[in-house]
Amino acid sequence: MSTGRDPGLQAERTRLAWRRTLLTVTVVTALAVRLASAGGPVGALVAGITVLLWGALLVLCWPRSTGTGSARTGGRTLPLVALGTAVLALLGVLLVLR
Repeated sequence: MSTGRDPGLQAERTRLAWRRTLLTVTVVTALAVRLASAGGPVGALVAGITVLLWGALLVLCWPRSTGTGSARTGGRTLPLVALGTAVLALLGVLLVLR
């Protein structure tokens, strides 16, 4: 009986999940910028915030999506991604309601 751990395809599934997250955030950012482009100064502000959030989430998720990042981040990555996603959702609601 082997005492070593066999991760199987767990690492690949994790990388693919982070890539899907990045793809989703990229599409949401593109749609938000498109919606905000006709909104004048408020739309420009929302588009700018959305692009900044996209950049921050890209920096957080990219190492994990490529497998080059450490799996041990002290548990900070997931809460920050969740916070960024919640802010993007609020900005989307703001865009729809204006």
